[in-house]
Amino acid sequence: MAMPSVAQEFTFNLHHFLGPKAPAHHAMLEPWAKRIEEASDGRVKIEIYPAMSLGGTPPELIRQVRDGVVDLVWTLNGYTPGLFPRTEAFELPNVHFNDPVATNLALAELFDEHLAEEHVGVKVLFQHVHAGQAIHTADTEVHSPSDLQGKTLRTPTRTGAWVVEALGANPVSMPVPDFPQALSRGVVDGGLVPFEIVPALQLQDLTDYQIELADGGRLGTSVFQVSMNLDRWNSLPEDIQKVFLDNSDEEWLREVGQIWASFETVGQKIIGNAGNSHINLTPEESAAFTVAMDTVVNRWIEEAGSKGIDAENLVKAAQEKIAAHSK
Repeated sequence: MAMPSVAQEFTFNLHHFLGPKAPAHHAMLEPWAKRIEEASDGRVKIEIYPAMSLGGTPPELIRQVRDGVVDLVWTLNGYTPGLFPRTEAFELPNVHFNDPVATNLALAELFDEHLAEEHVGVKVLFQHVHAGQAIHTADTEVHSPSDLQGKTLRTPTRTGAWVVEALGANPVSMPVPDFPQALSRGVVDGGLVPFEIVPALQLQDLTDYQIELADGGRLGTSVFQVSMNLDRWNSLPEDIQKVFLDNSDEEWLREVGQIWASFETVGQKIIGNAGNSHINLTPEESAAFTVAMDTVVNRWIEEAGSKGIDAENLVKAAQEKIAAHSK
């Protein structure tokens, strides 16, 4: 006879690609896991394995959780181009501006209608974004797209590559842990990353310039997910499922957005203390970037639409939801 669920214990491993000193690990994933453990009265235990310590490479994380190699992952959707085409709409420039709370809530509200079907083999517990991509360069001062002409920039995602191309530069896709070495070897001239990653990668020592649009505007963002293997999820009793869901709700999404926004301030302070040039473009300078970004949005709508996605309406819905939730 099976024991009542109150007497059962459930242990999960959570695999991700950043180190234990990264803010995502100690300020988001660890507190989330602790809350679930406490809310379960100790019946749930989540062991976190950072820096791909269970093996594989970052792009393999989603396959690991789908195949049941691991129970849970935190991963970047864009590391596996083509698997999450609808979710890309929320990464686009001129869709996401710089408010992660607003985009987190929009992702959740539109998930069932627009996004759920592409998350095969997993139970998505929550998705979120970071504050958005700023331009970080080794030695290039940037005030217009022409300043990036012919430069090589690291990008995290497919849509990020389109942003780089729209600015006249050459994109190189790579997981963020590879970015510092690429900079130090001169493989890239810079890249698109948020400020939060600066301390984890010591980018203040590898770059001289950080550039963002007027009013802290960014060139798109990246979507992340925390997901569980679907078979493992379906095997759990309802009370344990509820613990996970209750601690991955709207309140948590707001908190996650605020956490990631706060990371930006830390990164900006570090680059300032290092003597780097933090360039906030004027509205007039930003306008040229906004025009270039419109071509990225239109390119995405055309391509996604050709695959049967209601792309134009999805972009419109994302923009409206994000605007409604923005500060």
